[in-house]
Amino acid sequence: MIVQTIKVALGERSYDIQLGAGILGTIGTVCRELGLTGTAAVVSNTTVAPLYFDTVRAAMEAAGYQVLLVSLPDGEAYKNSATLNQIYDALVDGSLDRGSFILALGGGVIGDMAGFAAASYLRGIPFVQLPTTLLSQVDSSVGGKTGINHPRGKNLIGAFYQPKAVLIDVMTLDTLPEREFRAGLGEIVKYGAVLDGDFFRFLEENVDALLARDKEALIQAVARSCSIKAKVVAVDEREGGVRAVLNYGHTLGHAVETLTEYTTYLHGEAVAIGMVQAAKISKHFGYCNQADRDRIAALIAALGLPAELPAFPSEKYVEALSHDKKVRDKGLLFICNRGIGAYKMERVTDLKALLDICA
Repeated sequence: MIVQTIKVALGERSYDIQLGAGILGTIGTVCRELGLTGTAAVVSNTTVAPLYFDTVRAAMEAAGYQVLLVSLPDGEAYKNSATLNQIYDALVDGSLDRGSFILALGGGVIGDMAGFAAASYLRGIPFVQLPTTLLSQVDSSVGGKTGINHPRGKNLIGAFYQPKAVLIDVMTLDTLPEREFRAGLGEIVKYGAVLDGDFFRFLEENVDALLARDKEALIQAVARSCSIKAKVVAVDEREGGVRAVLNYGHTLGHAVETLTEYTTYLHGEAVAIGMVQAAKISKHFGYCNQADRDRIAALIAALGLPAELPAFPSEKYVEALSHDKKVRDKGLLFICNRGIGAYKMERVTDLKALLDICA
């Protein structure tokens, strides 16, 4: 069993990302090596728990842990305060104390909510990420962003709270529905588009292998994505500067999710739309040429992802954008691609004009 280790260097809050195929059953050993004690609350959902909870439970019990399952409904629509309270209720009912910890077994929604529960329950207990979707493996499980959505905007309530470890088993991707798998590939594209031109070229050249879920190609793509994100987070943990580049495609993507009430597009699909539009805006500002814009659009299309903004009045988009977390007194911080593999942050004050570029 080959395991790659990528370190997220954050001083005393540093942790390892362990990546491999067929490694989920090592979680008990990982937790013992971390020095975790007490009861392990496995926060999962009704889709993932039937697939992987037994593996996790067996590994944890073999390592001497008591295990509590907290199973939640599945989907972005449940990433809210009501569902978060279900986690708190289960932790209280299970008498979990500060010596206990949480395992987040699932995709980005589970990781974000379980992480926020860990950050806030008893003012903070440890947690470990066990991401089972491609999107969560390459993005949300790394970096310590936790939280829930608010009816007026995505991820408006939350905390920066780092996990003790991230354990990524790409074998869990075998059970991922095709649509969700492709959405995860969309999230990977951003790393190449604004931070690594060679990686973008790798994605272009390996579309077929990635769509076929070739393990070698997947491990390479996931490892490179995690490595890029780990370096960014190490420099800017709380998104005060360069970490904002990871929001490429997310500004308009989040607006799409908000306006469609999280029921029409998966997160990676919304981000794909946002990236195609961001490339259009980047060309308008003079940061990339038509060929760069076409390459981004072509890769998104090759991955079978959407590209066009859904039809809503521009004032609706303006309202959604005005609630974006990147809005400051001087306007919205919009991430542009500078060619392929580099970025430029643009402060936008006229949101209507920004949307007119996409028309």
